[in-house]
Order: sequence, then structure tokens, then C-alpha cells
Amino acid sequence: MSANWPWICLDELLRLERRPVEVVPDQQYQEIGIYCFGKGIFHKTPRSGLEVGDKNLYQVREGDLILQVTFAWEGAIALCSKAEDGLYGSSRYPTFRVNEELCFAPFLARYLVTRESLEQINKICPGSAGRNRVLSIKRIHEVEIPLPPLPEQRCIVARIDELAAKIEEARGLRQQAVKEVKVFFAGAKHEVFSKGPTNSWTVKKLDDAAPINMGQSPPGESYNDIGEGIPLLNGPTEFGDRHPKAAQWTTVPTKLCKRGDILLCVRGATTGRMNWADREYCIGRGLAALTPDPDFCVPEYVYHFVDTQTQEMLALSAGSTFPNLSGEKLKTLPIPLPSVPEQRRIVSYLDSLQAKVDALKHLQAETAAELDAMLPSILDRAFKGEL
Repeated sequence: MSANWPWICLDELLRLERRPVEVVPDQQYQEIGIYCFGKGIFHKTPRSGLEVGDKNLYQVREGDLILQVTFAWEGAIALCSKAEDGLYGSSRYPTFRVNEELCFAPFLARYLVTRESLEQINKICPGSAGRNRVLSIKRIHEVEIPLPPLPEQRCIVARIDELAAKIEEARGLRQQAVKEVKVFFAGAKHEVFSKGPTNSWTVKKLDDAAPINMGQSPPGESYNDIGEGIPLLNGPTEFGDRHPKAAQWTTVPTKLCKRGDILLCVRGATTGRMNWADREYCIGRGLAALTPDPDFCVPEYVYHFVDTQTQEMLALSAGSTFPNLSGEKLKTLPIPLPSVPEQRRIVSYLDSLQAKVDALKHLQAETAAELDAMLPSILDRAFKGEL
């Protein structure tokens, strides 16, 4: 910190200002939440007063500084913007007004989520980790803030915002690049399968090329999470990047898939999602298992083809609000089949494109982590007077 900046106790800069509201059963209330690590405010789904019940609610206003009492120690601190004006928070979201004669509110909000500030805030949040660590509002005087003159505070915030905007711009460009590559890849796959069969290609029903086993849920009382019986898959919640990860088992298995089967979601918004079975599983009614016939097709060719048919399969679904792909319609889906060597060539081409997409996604993840680390560094330098 600059040696010329005085240190001010936090209670000299903040005034607690609560606005309790009377909850009316037939009125709608939209509450806020605060992300940790200084990542801002989010808006929860509106609820009726009846749903809120006897929970105390308080109205928030633009310019309020909120230190979320159960996670302030982890940076759940934010300044309310115009978008939050008039929304509500529970008793865990005490609202403070900033003394504008001494402090520029965005400056204070930025500083409070720095490492140095959070080290102080941790000391006034006694208890163990998680919700048992509750901010002691009576002890906020123990937190001290370095306070330059107001014009300098504004300049520091402006510089932080300028650099933060550049970080977000870089993040957006990376995300857009990944989206564009995904669109290109999807288009390339559709092009492969939309050309239509040549004289050397045949068309079969999907069930003839890769017999389909529709799932059936076992009795609920047979479920367990201790590994007894056969691992059970009920849907995409158990899906991984390539293979599923079982979280429950059944002692009364119904429909079974085999190792090497293609697992396909056939119910709900995730209709069309797929995984490969790496072992025998019991499959519930939200899934189907496809067993590619090696006499007709390469398994990866079937996988790529079915992946291109998601929208077509959704169109076949009986319900639009809750898609449900019936076994009968799925089994009659026509699949174009070139020779097995040609299928392998197509798979090799699509796999090479997929590898490029995966490499870009990996680079995006690495870049995102680097960008996430930049803002704390910027804040640290800003409050040391080094920007």
C-alpha cells in the first residue's frame, strides 16, 4: 500500500441499513444470491410469499454493500447495481450504506475481496468451514481499509475496470472460437451423413444395424450405494466424458447392456446424449443401449451417426415439453451404411476433427484458469499503488 494512505476502520465507512418487508402470500419475491471470490450477485427464481413462508426478507437498493454473513470469509461480498434495486435478500444478506464523503463504494467493494482484506475478514468469522463460519457484524471495526483520497480511489477503480474489461473480452473471444469450431464440427458430421447413400451404400433400420435394448428401471427397493449387485444407470447424471461413473447399484437388475455398447439418453431434455459402456450395467428407462453388429458397421460410425440425429430424434419424440423417444421410433431410424472400410475412413476423418475440437477446448480451459488468476493479481497491484 502507499505509505501516504491512511488506514480506516471499516465501521467508519459503513452504516448498517436493513429494510424489512412484510411477506404477502400471493405476492412474488425475487431474491438475490452472491457468488464467492468477488464474482458478483445473481438473481434467484421468483417465489410467492407462500413459498417464502416465515423467512424474513429485506429489500436491497442500488448502492448497498452486502457482506453475505456465511461466506464473507470466502469473498461473498458485492455492491448492488441498478439491476438488483428492489429485490430481496434473507437475513444472511445484511445491507450497508457507504459513507460517500470518505469512500467511493466501488473502491471499497473491490478492496474487500482482496487477499489482504479477506485475511482480516476471516478473523471476524469464527467457527468451522462452511455455513458454521458466520460473520460477526459487531466486529467489523477490526477490519482496516487503506484509503487514498476520493479522486485517487476513482482512478484506481477506473483502471481496474479497464483491465477487467480486457480480461472479459479475451475470455469472450476464446469462448466464441470454441463455439465456432463446435458448429463447424457439427456441420462437417452432418455433411458426411446427409450426402445420401451411393450405389455402394445400403440403408438399414437402426435396430437391424445395431440392435437396440430399451432400458427398464428395477424396483426402487433394490437400489443401494454400497456396490452390491450390478451398477445401475438411470440417465445422464452418471455419464462421464466417455464412460459412465456408477453412483448406485441394484440387486434386481432388469435390462443389461454389454461392454462396448452405445448408451443413449431417450427421455427428457438430454435426449440424444451418449456414452460408451465400459462394462455391464443395468440400464433404467431413461436409457437405451445399442449393440453395433460387426458384420454391418463400425461402432464408432454408428456413434457419430446417432450423434448427428439428435434434432431428428427430438422431432420424433412424443412430447415437446418432455421429450420421450420411443423404442419403436428409434428402432426404425434409417442409417446409411457404406462398406466397413469406408466407415473406418469416415470415422478416422471425424475423429481427427474431434481431436482438434478437444484440443481447443483444453486450451480454452487453460486460458480461462489463467484469466481467472489475472484479476486478483490486478487488484493486488492496484491497492499497492502499482497500476
